[in-house]
Amino acid sequence: MSPARPREPRVVIIGAGVAGITALHVFREQGFTDVTVLEKGSDVGGVWHWNRYPGLTCDVPSQLYQFGFAPKPDWSHVWADGRQIQRYHRRVVDDLGLDRFIRTSTEVVAARWYEEDAAWELTTACDETLHADAVVFATGVLHHPSVPSIPGLEDFDGEVVHTARWPDGLATAGRRVAVLGTGSTGVQVVSALVRDAASVTHYVRSPQWILWAPMGVRQLVVVGSVLRRFPTAHRALYAALQWGSGILADITTRPSWRRRAVQAYARLSLRLQVRDPDLRAQLTPADEPLCKRQVVSGTYYRAIQQDHAELVTAPIAEVTPGGIRTADGVERPADVIVLATGFQAHNYMLPMEIVGRDGRTLDDEWRHGPRAYRMTAIPGFPNAFTVLGPNSPTGSISLQHTAELTARYIAHWLGLLRDGRISSVEVTEEATSDFNAEVADAMGPTVWNTGCNSWYFHSGGAIDLFPFDRARLAELLAEPDRSHFRVR
Repeated sequence: MSPARPREPRVVIIGAGVAGITALHVFREQGFTDVTVLEKGSDVGGVWHWNRYPGLTCDVPSQLYQFGFAPKPDWSHVWADGRQIQRYHRRVVDDLGLDRFIRTSTEVVAARWYEEDAAWELTTACDETLHADAVVFATGVLHHPSVPSIPGLEDFDGEVVHTARWPDGLATAGRRVAVLGTGSTGVQVVSALVRDAASVTHYVRSPQWILWAPMGVRQLVVVGSVLRRFPTAHRALYAALQWGSGILADITTRPSWRRRAVQAYARLSLRLQVRDPDLRAQLTPADEPLCKRQVVSGTYYRAIQQDHAELVTAPIAEVTPGGIRTADGVERPADVIVLATGFQAHNYMLPMEIVGRDGRTLDDEWRHGPRAYRMTAIPGFPNAFTVLGPNSPTGSISLQHTAELTARYIAHWLGLLRDGRISSVEVTEEATSDFNAEVADAMGPTVWNTGCNSWYFHSGGAIDLFPFDRARLAELLAEPDRSHFRVR
């Protein structure tokens, strides 16, 4: 391997969702010129590009769900729908001149590290080969749809669609629709389809607590006008919402009166809106509110009580050519089956074949579940970084804020590559183990560790979340501690 020398590092970012757009902007802002983003989809936006199902709405207030470097004062609703959020991401890319660095419809299927060259070789689905001095995996969390294994599903005579791959032009009006899944997606799609479907049957394996909120509230036009005219006021509002989200960290990470108050509100939302005691019993979860990804809706309880809607909690035995048969022997007809069954949330950049130092594969390293150092680096994989990687989901800290802190952290190492001070950098196993032990210890008092089963848990049994507050996040993603890395 030749000695390090000053040069412009070749940087490849994989993914053009929130994480990828943020990383690209930060790197460009800091003067890196040889940056390429490879995105498997036909457009930027990540989860907001792939998800187009009816009723799709972000459960984070619009004035918080935006990039700190690209404020948008004029949202149409207090909680924006998916189409508007996707348009926002497209506009940010265009306005900041980022589009020329992004290649869409380019899926990376393999990445291999070559120690002698201190470089990565990337292979796309079209057998194209690219080389990079550093790779940034900004692949996100929710992009590999999870399809349940149900007998007979492939033999269904009607249409089967996953909410993350909703086809344009799918007709549901006047048809019998079966919806499987009870997270935010299931709740939203049931609420939307019940308006004009002939019937909607919601198959729920285990119900979830729902916090009532008026999700359809429009933002007053004058609010957007004022915030646009007075950017200082907009920045103050954004900062206030960031501060307010810190209260959520207190609610979820430690027992407190705030947690008890929110849990009481969840129970009250159900009791006040569902009067039928039998239906209310079906909708009552066995676990504590907040221990799963919290569902927020202002319409679901009303929707499921419509005459042409039905909640089914009996286990599904099989899909028949004409409908769904449950374990109690009842078969209900259906024309369309909607799988609101979520994602393989812990895949991150898998199933991409990733080979690091000494032939180590990511499949082997993550055989007991994903793990990383401070959400940014993985031992055995030099000059490779992750944005919104393992343990980055929070439920209380803006993903955009986390992504920006992470990108600036990574830019520190890219700067050393550019200056010729290093040729490669790799986090140590010891530092990674110490961080993961700290995370595991901090999970003890969190609401996610109260006995319920959710997608937060990966196959190794650990909880893939960030159990700290914003101050700790900023501390972890400040200037890197070089003693935690093997630097060459």
